[in-house]
Amino acid sequence: MAAESEISEDAILGGRLRVRQPLLGHRVGHDAILLAAATPAGAAGRAVELGAGIGAAGLAFAARVPGTKVTLVEIDAGLCTLARDNARINGLEDRVIVANADAESADALQSAGLLPESFDRVLMNPPFHDARRHNVSPDRRRRLAHSGGPDLLARWIGTAAWLLAAKGVLTLIWRADGLNEVIDRLQPAFGAIAILPVHPRAGVPPIRVLVQAVKAGDASRKIYAPLYLHDKSGRPTAAAEAVLREGDTLPIADR
Repeated sequence: MAAESEISEDAILGGRLRVRQPLLGHRVGHDAILLAAATPAGAAGRAVELGAGIGAAGLAFAARVPGTKVTLVEIDAGLCTLARDNARINGLEDRVIVANADAESADALQSAGLLPESFDRVLMNPPFHDARRHNVSPDRRRRLAHSGGPDLLARWIGTAAWLLAAKGVLTLIWRADGLNEVIDRLQPAFGAIAILPVHPRAGVPPIRVLVQAVKAGDASRKIYAPLYLHDKSGRPTAAAEAVLREGDTLPIADR
């Protein structure tokens, strides 16, 4: 666990949440908030975030959906401690629990109390850089958050399918240039795929893609209008501010 001098406490989601996080390494960014905003609420149920880190996405989802119970799965014990702190700081400890477990191991998940086909929703922001093709960070936590092997996506999607009940919903965020890989890996376990591209600004290719899929869903596919983060002058767009600061949901979450 990092010393207190190596931890900051920061406001996110327009001050709606406060999180303790390491000063060095991976820190909360737009991806976590976008992931939470793209996850459908439905009736109160059970959700799990894989690779939760300090828990930003899962906590943002829990804050948005009163009554839902969220499990944060994280392999790093120090980040698990911070995630528990963050649940407490935000008054969500009665609905958010933290499991120190490997998201790729069914045995580890079961040992932590996560059972197959027991969740309604899975959220995940897997490490999406192939460590063989990108320079990896010397910081261990940043490296784990951003870089993985070539089959990591397939393994995480496999875990999601294992955890979700029939017709449960998976929501993930990934590199936009890897969308075809995501769709390939989702099949055949998932269908009813929905896609929302995220662009830095109009006229520039997307950098992220939000993908939603239903376990044992049909063959349908829907593409939503893109989210543009900035206007031509570089200022945040009203649509981006509504999601990232005001806590609005994205249209893909309303399915």
